[in-house]
Amino acid sequence: MSGLRVERTLGLAQLQDCGRFGTRHIGVTQGGALDWIAAAWANRLLGNTADCAVLEIPFGGVTLLCQQRSTLAITGADLQATLDGQPLANWQSFTVRPGQQLVFATPAIGARGYLAAPGGMDAPLLLGSRSTVRREQLGGLHGDGEALRVGDLLTIGSATPAPAHLPELHRLASTATSRLDLIVGSQIALFSGRSLFAAFNEPWQVDQRADRMGVRLCGPALHYQGQPMISEGIPLGAVQVPPDGQPIILLNDRQTIGGYPRLGALTPASVARLAQCATGVTLWLRPVPLERALREQREILGALVNAPLVRLP
Repeated sequence: MSGLRVERTLGLAQLQDCGRFGTRHIGVTQGGALDWIAAAWANRLLGNTADCAVLEIPFGGVTLLCQQRSTLAITGADLQATLDGQPLANWQSFTVRPGQQLVFATPAIGARGYLAAPGGMDAPLLLGSRSTVRREQLGGLHGDGEALRVGDLLTIGSATPAPAHLPELHRLASTATSRLDLIVGSQIALFSGRSLFAAFNEPWQVDQRADRMGVRLCGPALHYQGQPMISEGIPLGAVQVPPDGQPIILLNDRQTIGGYPRLGALTPASVARLAQCATGVTLWLRPVPLERALREQREILGALVNAPLVRLP
């Protein structure tokens, strides 16, 4: 059989697409690529539709054996990728031949890289998505919610579009940054004034307790002064504050409801930025108006559709 054979993995790499929607009322969470911007650009480099499944590679440690000729694309974190030992530039597409070995090592910049193939990587379509969600044992290569294992075969298309790379201008939204924009929520006034000042004027560090469900931040303790809450739906990027006062930013594999108060929610672009932040990175939260967040989102989506790619010789 042809495709990409998994020769080595840390047990973290998994297939992701845009995620599942219209399922939270039955307790099924969203899933999908954490850095959705990098994943979308990987597909765009190959002329794929935005909902094609890609391989999300957290922290490298993946080796793939190419068993057919094809064109692939890599974006997101700089995982020091090599093809038969030769360095590969990030944010570009490239041609592979049978027998070549593709290696992703420790990140030089960022945390999660993305690999796309022509037509997307094949996997069962479950509840409208191929995204892997381990906590729900749903999606992924075998439909069971598990990450890739050694010996797995990724079925890919054989199209070979001309290699291209993405101009530097459009890579910024997916590069790890220390600033995360937040749209404040209805419970913001129920935090103490001192807590609100600290939340937006003091630094936060990414805690080691971080995964696809959420990222805990370490910093000043925030104090909620309102009444206990009734559980309610949780949006992507929600910044909830448990009793210890240390915020948790909820991501794609979050639970569907929760009862902790929230400062608000990160903008979609900031969710992508957070996905590229490893343990120990220092962050700053910044409240932004909804209009500004909408404008940024429109600009990103517009670029994904209309921005020209640079064809390689």
